[in-house]
Amino acid sequence: MFKDIVLAVTPSEVCECAADKAFAFAQRFEAKLTILHVTGMEQGWGQVRHLEASGETERIKENIRTFYSEKLKGLADYGIHVVPGMPHNEILRVARKVNADLIIMGPHTKEYAEKRSKMWGMAGSTLERVSRKARCPVMIVTRDAPYGEQKFDTILCATDFSEQAECAVQYGAQLARQYKARMILFHALDASDLGQEEITRRIADCKQRMVEEYGARLAGMENLTYECWEGRPSMEILKIARMERVDLILMAHHSKDTDPEEAFLGSTVAQVSLNSLCPTMSINRHFDLRCGLMYDQSGDVVDTREHAPA
Repeated sequence: MFKDIVLAVTPSEVCECAADKAFAFAQRFEAKLTILHVTGMEQGWGQVRHLEASGETERIKENIRTFYSEKLKGLADYGIHVVPGMPHNEILRVARKVNADLIIMGPHTKEYAEKRSKMWGMAGSTLERVSRKARCPVMIVTRDAPYGEQKFDTILCATDFSEQAECAVQYGAQLARQYKARMILFHALDASDLGQEEITRRIADCKQRMVEEYGARLAGMENLTYECWEGRPSMEILKIARMERVDLILMAHHSKDTDPEEAFLGSTVAQVSLNSLCPTMSINRHFDLRCGLMYDQSGDVVDTREHAPA
């Protein structure tokens, strides 16, 4: 399903969950794995040091190889890249260069374990920029996940009815069909200033809108549920994900804030991904799975060779 994966990582326990997911996917799908480290990331995404001293990048590369030596034994095709520069620029550049169909990232801050609930702005610049600008899906992993078969039995796709959310819904439908998974299409209604009758009416309207806007694209899916809850979007997404034992949360991140730190601080993607028990995937552009069966809006199988991303 995934053919070219980029793992943006620091060789530390902080990124262990993201690294484990990348290694597991690479083995499960026989994908090529590009392990990327941008120098200056040891102190967090925002600390950039231009380290081009003789032999420095090779030393770091060898440290990464040693750190992951046991897990690398199970991979048939991988490469380790160490580059100087701005982390988000280099991650996006390398992802384009290798034509990645998935970028996997972790929180990348040493303070994460102790300050997870307060650190939404600490890693803002890179996580926000990569998830917003990447041409392929970006998976953020902050918790341990089963190694095994890497199946997604239940997929939660959150929508705010934006153009970017439509891309996320389409990709989520492809994943659900590929895995024969249950899909929950979810919208959180922020209506704290309304009365109960009005909230009930708007929830019904939102469900009907989801059917009207996405029904044709999701036609033929055997296990599909439309849900709309009232409350703060990030909290309601986390709540339903835990109640339904979701394996993957899919959503779009499309903040237009000019300050990347402020954009990240307030983004639902950040608040969900850094507190979720399962991986969170961000996708803002149309992107098709590169292997397995593909489907058109009516649910019919189409030729994947005609739908490969440019």
